[in-house]
Amino acid sequence: MELSVIQSRIFEVRGQKAMLDYDLAELYQVETRTLKQSVRRNINRFPSDFMFEITREEYNSLRSQFVILEDNGADSNRGKHSKYLPFAFTEQGVAMLSSVLHSEAAIEVNIAIIRVFVAVRNYFTIQTSIPDEIRQLKERMSALENLCNENLKAVNDLSEDTRRDIDSVYIALTEMAERKKQLENRPRIGFNQ
Repeated sequence: MELSVIQSRIFEVRGQKAMLDYDLAELYQVETRTLKQSVRRNINRFPSDFMFEITREEYNSLRSQFVILEDNGADSNRGKHSKYLPFAFTEQGVAMLSSVLHSEAAIEVNIAIIRVFVAVRNYFTIQTSIPDEIRQLKERMSALENLCNENLKAVNDLSEDTRRDIDSVYIALTEMAERKKQLENRPRIGFNQ
């Protein structure tokens, strides 16, 4: 079974990645009513965080996603004619299905589905960690840039101070040279040599 086929049937419902009963039934090669019957007979194995019945609004929202999927070549009849609202199974619910469906095909498909759920979770974990890492790098670069600017300003300030000191030394030397000339050019008092 191609993992991309399974992945195309995982939707976000109530903030969780989930698969719908008729998609699972098709993958397990059983009728949807058989799958639902098995679940109802073992309902205590499916708490609300494993499986839940979606609302009409959620179903309509998902149907709009089906239209997008149809454009990408997915089956256009998925869930079209059901008079009952489908069950949505989270990753844990899909894992629990293997305990109520006892065929070899169900076990093999179940393993493939769990692998896809893990791959999707890993993908989203990586995708959410990358922006955090980029944000941290930007913060570090900004801090380094600020530090460089402060260092450059300090060097410029030091250079300005040094320039002023050197200018003061030149001015003092110039004044001393002027005084020496004035002293040499002044008429001497006293005896001549």
